[in-house]
Amino acid sequence: MKRLLGISLALVSFGFGLSAEAKSAGSPANSATSMTVSSSQEWRRDRWNRRVYRRRGVRRVTQSRVVRVGRRLYRETYLVSYLPNGRTNTRLISRVRIS
Repeated sequence: MKRLLGISLALVSFGFGLSAEAKSAGSPANSATSMTVSSSQEWRRDRWNRRVYRRRGVRRVTQSRVVRVGRRLYRETYLVSYLPNGRTNTRLISRVRIS
């Protein structure tokens, strides 16, 4: 009984799949619209092949500060990125010896 029920459900679902494919193949306007929608999404892949949303709300600010290491004095320039979720990323751009 279970086997008969499983086979009948498989055949019915296969029939629905064929009818859906026939409808989508028959109208080229719908397929073109769906392609433009999927290509306009703001997703990209990072170097580990994970999907990452392009961050539009990121605010980047360049800051510099004077740092003393021993007897030497340096001016360090940072790029600070403020993310929409409240986190910050800090990247050292340059370090120049002042004296």
